Amino acid sequence: MKQSDSDNSGIVEPISPVEFTPPKGDGTGFAFRWRWVYAVIAVFAALGGFAVWFVLTAKSVFIDVVPATAEIEISGGPSFMVGPRYLLRGGEYRLRLRNAGYRDSDTTLVVGEEASQTRQYAMNPLPGRVSVRTAGIDGARVSIGGADVGGTPVVDMEVEAGDYELVVSLDRHRTHRRQIRVEGREVEQRFEVELEPAWAYVGLESEPSGARVYVDGEFAGNTPLVAEILEGERELTLRLPGHKSWGERFEITAGEALRPPPVRLEPADGLVFIESSPAGAGLTVDGEFKGLTPLEISLPPGRGHELTLFREGYQQHRSRLELRPDQQRDVRIELEPVLVSVGVQVAPAGAELYVNGVLVGEASGSVDLLAASQTIEIRKTGYVPHTTEFTPRPGLDQVIRANLQSLEMARLERIAEVDNAAGQRMKLIFPEGRAFTMGSSRREAGRRPNETLREVRLERPFYISTTETSNGQFGRFDPEHTSGTTAGMTLDNASQPVVRVSWQQAALFCNWLSERESLPPFYRVADGEVVGFDPESPGYRLPSEAEWAFVARVDAQGNSLRYPWGDSLPPPPRAGNFADLAARSALTPVMRDYNDGEIVTAPVASFTPNHLGLYDLAGNVAEWTHDHYGSVGLGGSIPTDPLGAETGDAHTIRGSSWTHSAITEMRLSHRDFGTEPRYDVGFRVARYLEPADEEGQGG
Repeated sequence: MKQSDSDNSGIVEPISPVEFTPPKGDGTGFAFRWRWVYAVIAVFAALGGFAVWFVLTAKSVFIDVVPATAEIEISGGPSFMVGPRYLLRGGEYRLRLRNAGYRDSDTTLVVGEEASQTRQYAMNPLPGRVSVRTAGIDGARVSIGGADVGGTPVVDMEVEAGDYELVVSLDRHRTHRRQIRVEGREVEQRFEVELEPAWAYVGLESEPSGARVYVDGEFAGNTPLVAEILEGERELTLRLPGHKSWGERFEITAGEALRPPPVRLEPADGLVFIESSPAGAGLTVDGEFKGLTPLEISLPPGRGHELTLFREGYQQHRSRLELRPDQQRDVRIELEPVLVSVGVQVAPAGAELYVNGVLVGEASGSVDLLAASQTIEIRKTGYVPHTTEFTPRPGLDQVIRANLQSLEMARLERIAEVDNAAGQRMKLIFPEGRAFTMGSSRREAGRRPNETLREVRLERPFYISTTETSNGQFGRFDPEHTSGTTAGMTLDNASQPVVRVSWQQAALFCNWLSERESLPPFYRVADGEVVGFDPESPGYRLPSEAEWAFVARVDAQGNSLRYPWGDSLPPPPRAGNFADLAARSALTPVMRDYNDGEIVTAPVASFTPNHLGLYDLAGNVAEWTHDHYGSVGLGGSIPTDPLGAETGDAHTIRGSSWTHSAITEMRLSHRDFGTEPRYDVGFRVARYLEPADEEGQGG
């Protein structure tokens, strides 16, 4: 019973009954109530489960970095460092590396399926700072690793880490070289270099003094003189007006002073200018040959000198001459001619006779000629002029005979050119059966004893290649052959003339050509060696020495040439490939007043051909000829189409090469010989005209 709060607190209300409804279900009657501690427990349980799962599935990765002090940062997924290793699950991560002195690295780290893995990384060091100074000198050129970095002093130059060659050079000083290691990582490194002088003090005195001093042709001062001269072999020259020049070579050693004894300069010779009428007379002074007039020569003063002038066709002239010191004098001498009566017989009749280009009259009867070699030309309309060199002999009955050739026959000759199986152009030569002179006069400058003067006659027409055989052409016969190199330059280009071939190899090449064109071989071969030849065969062969001399020396007028371009040195431009300024890095001596632009052999047909259209008869390479080398006989009948002896120890070589510059070898009469291959000897080919072809040509 409940007591009311009203004022009637003493009245008791009755209790009313309430309907009871029991709870549904089988529950026990427990009701769950959420608490915050349950959330904490759940989070820790989840983290613990994740940790267990991560440890069980992660890989142990060791990141090996050079340098070991690098700072490592991994992103792109969970990672834990346990000692020196990282726990990472498989996949790709971003790896950042940082270390002082190195370039930052940002790369991809790929974690594979292996339980334990190692990944290696090397960081790139920053450049080092290099300084180079030369003690007491500035402005020396510095190169590091082959790259020029400027003149000294070089300060804080950034250079990548590594090993380099340091080179410091300065004019008139020895070049300094050393190996250096650049540390990199912005480390400052300084190198001090002491350059050694490359010169020495040289003192020169002369009596009298005041002479101009030249070092290798460069003016250095006047005596008495103390000069700084670069080390090496040096030519010292002293010149003083009115005195003879003095010169001597010295070996200069850097740092070692040199003082030769005083030089006593001798008074200058007298100077005389000698001319003759006609010009071109040979001059000897006291029995010594001096040259051809007009000529200026110096003579010692204070004593008499015997002058002798001589010229073919003129009487010898003798006189005496004495000069004072430094005197200049002109002398003119008239030479007396020696005339000889010579007969003239020409077919067909009605031709005109020219002597040295001057019309004499009808080419018949007789004519008075100077007893010297002269150019005889016989002309008739419709015929090719006949030109020859003729030397009248006093006391002998001599006749000039000529059978003129029609212009039609000459036309056939001009177009008679063919290409052989090796691709060489062959030129047909008609010698016309005329005699010509081989060898050279004993008075010719540079003459050798084996150049005996002799008459030879050629009658059989023959082909000769317009160029020397090239590497490409010879390679069709012998693909394994190589001409090699010399002075660091190749001789083996396809267009260069083949060299380093023996006479045997050249002859076998000729037989190969004959076989390719179904011609009977010229050379007889046994066991791979040439043992003889068939003189009647029209097969390919090497030119005979007489044929070579004919096409090289006898010009269109029948003159015998000393050089392809005339009678004097130096050669005109593009005359041929010789030892000259272009080849001075590979050869000594060389011609100082000629430059053909070629260091070694040039491609065939690079220079001016002769009047027959033949190339390189002088220069490029010397050439094997067919003949065995030996002495040549004199007297008797004139040999016709000579091929030389069938046996011998060596073969004749004709023509100069790219290695020649001396007057002896440059002359077309020069004869050489050999047995072994040489890097300056090649060959060209020839063959006789076949009888059937000869009839077809009208010859």
